[in-house]
Amino acid sequence: MKEKSTEAVAASSPTWETLEAFARQSMQQLLQRMLEEEVDGVLGRGRYERRDAVDPRPGYRNGFGKPRRLTLSNGTILLRRPRVRGLSERFESRLLPAFKRRIEEVGRVLPELYLHGLAQGDFDLALRGLLGEGAPLSAPSIARLKAGWQAEYELWKTRAVDDLEVVYLWVDGVYVKAGLEKDKAAILVVLAALRDGRKVVLAVESGYRESTESWAAILRDLKRRGLAAPKLVIGDGHLVLLCH
Repeated sequence: MKEKSTEAVAASSPTWETLEAFARQSMQQLLQRMLEEEVDGVLGRGRYERRDAVDPRPGYRNGFGKPRRLTLSNGTILLRRPRVRGLSERFESRLLPAFKRRIEEVGRVLPELYLHGLAQGDFDLALRGLLGEGAPLSAPSIARLKAGWQAEYELWKTRAVDDLEVVYLWVDGVYVKAGLEKDKAAILVVLAALRDGRKVVLAVESGYRESTESWAAILRDLKRRGLAAPKLVIGDGHLVLLCH
């Protein structure tokens, strides 16, 4: 499998075959230039400009830190973070924070791969194919991300809903290709229409074949969390009979 990197590409004449590498190289050059300009703004002068003789602004350049990998949606690039000394506070780049290793678009694709049934052990190979050999993602990092997603979900699904003025509820089961279970599973979703016109997702739970027991458990949980009885519940299969 060909490694995706910032290999040199003739900037004047990119071809279809070298277009991805050309885009990565251009992005690398752009971000590197923006990092330099960020430091120029902090110090009030360009890289090779002398300091003012009278009342010079504090701070001076001190080379570069170790090269940093940043994973984009089309591969991984290397950036050199300029170092600054002599300031009253430690210089922290707003463009490239200290622990930033990937852009948000890459973070959003990870749970999608997981939901589509990709096993945790296969993430490393898949991400290397998508993002290049330098992608700063591994099986342990995926495990940490998974734990974070689970914690966020647990907090979200136990939140109080007694402050919501719910008028209508829509309930339905969505079947997705996720997991390795032999039995047919569904994602049970409850969507509320509020008095002010907003729509809010109240519940997303896994359930067995949209069974009466699964729906009853979700509705009882919503009632326990403070949901007031809506005026109307809409769903296929006489689900309105489950509401009290």
